[in-house]
Amino acid sequence: MSKLLFSEFEAVTSKQWKQKIQFDLNGADYNDNLIWKTNEDIHVKPFYHADEFKDFPAISNTKATQWHICQSIFVADILKSNRKAINAIERGAESIKFIIPNETVSLTLLIKNIDTTSIFLYFELQFLSDKYLLQFPDLIHKENIFFKVDIIGNLVKNGNWFSSLQEDHQKFEILVNQINTLSIDLSIFQNAGANMVQQLAYGLSQANEYLNHFDSTMEKDKKLSIKILFKVSVGTNYFFEIAKLKALRILWNTLALEYGFNTQCHIIVTPTKRNKTLYDYNTNMLRTTTECMSAILGGADTVCNLAYDAVYHKDNEFGERIARNQLLILKHESYFDKVNNPSDGAYYIESLTNQITEKSLELFKNIEENGGFLNQLKDGTIQRKIKENAAKEQRQFDDGKEILLGSNKHPNPKDKMKQELELYPFIKTNQRKTLFEPIIQKRLAEKLEQERLKKED
Repeated sequence: MSKLLFSEFEAVTSKQWKQKIQFDLNGADYNDNLIWKTNEDIHVKPFYHADEFKDFPAISNTKATQWHICQSIFVADILKSNRKAINAIERGAESIKFIIPNETVSLTLLIKNIDTTSIFLYFELQFLSDKYLLQFPDLIHKENIFFKVDIIGNLVKNGNWFSSLQEDHQKFEILVNQINTLSIDLSIFQNAGANMVQQLAYGLSQANEYLNHFDSTMEKDKKLSIKILFKVSVGTNYFFEIAKLKALRILWNTLALEYGFNTQCHIIVTPTKRNKTLYDYNTNMLRTTTECMSAILGGADTVCNLAYDAVYHKDNEFGERIARNQLLILKHESYFDKVNNPSDGAYYIESLTNQITEKSLELFKNIEENGGFLNQLKDGTIQRKIKENAAKEQRQFDDGKEILLGSNKHPNPKDKMKQELELYPFIKTNQRKTLFEPIIQKRLAEKLEQERLKKED
């Protein structure tokens, strides 16, 4: 019946659609009126059609049915952090990210009574030691345990190596052979105002520095067994963020093949802080919900939500519970774990993915042709390019073109926040000697919020 029904209608090509639209515009220009351009210089059309693709897009190898709900815990107290992790698991968390500030933390005590065969664990080390993990040999080789050690990420964020270039690389080489993991942090670029193409190109170029280092020293079998971990932040540009994550996997696959490394990667995603606001803070829950949706549909392996009050409150049970419950609702009530590749084959998303991939690869090649990531970081090119895009976004926000509800659109004049601040919500300046200017993370609404705070009674 359905075949007979559809056979009565002739197929309409994209050219015919465009001609019809042009006719309905009554002489107005199609390109000027209906095609808009993003900060990444990507052109977005009013419609997409199958005949614009020479071949059907390849099926993604990600599995949205297997994404994990993650709880992030900064370890200030080992026993309290252990209890907090167990409580989070009992309330629905499927993975825990522990942020380890120093070498005094015993990982054995930290994960006591946690089932390491079913729960994914991430240990983000904020220090560099080639001997620390030797205390915990049973944890190092477990498949669902990841250690995040990123010496270049630390350099980007702080403007200095942990010790020195040579010493950091020596310890890092020992560590990577211990933990069998390479970690690359793209979230720094996103939170500092880099556009999506820059985020991917800089992350890929950073990864290339690592691959260059290990290419001649690591055996082929070892290269194929290395786990690759990307930490990514996503914003509220819904379909673009889905495409960004898909593009990241394509780009990594391309780069890894060149070096003979493992072409699969593990992506842990968290919502950005860049668009989060101090005033009308409940809108942050709406933002993080759509951002987590993008992460899931884009193929994230693990999603670690951001509490709605993370900008101005210390970690607290209520904010963390709400953040975790948002993910629980997405998984168990909105069924975001029922289809493996829900965004595959959507012409719009596939087109965005292709454009983001191509432009990111082009920028990556340009970076490598001009000395590589570390050289461009040293001469300030990376910082300058990010600042330029961040300034463009800031102008768009200030002019009301980039809208944050409750801040530069429909603000509540009765909203008072001065007495609510447990954390300083703005950029902190700490003068110190650095090798070069670090990449500074900044929220869009900071200047506006500072002005509002001054006016509060």
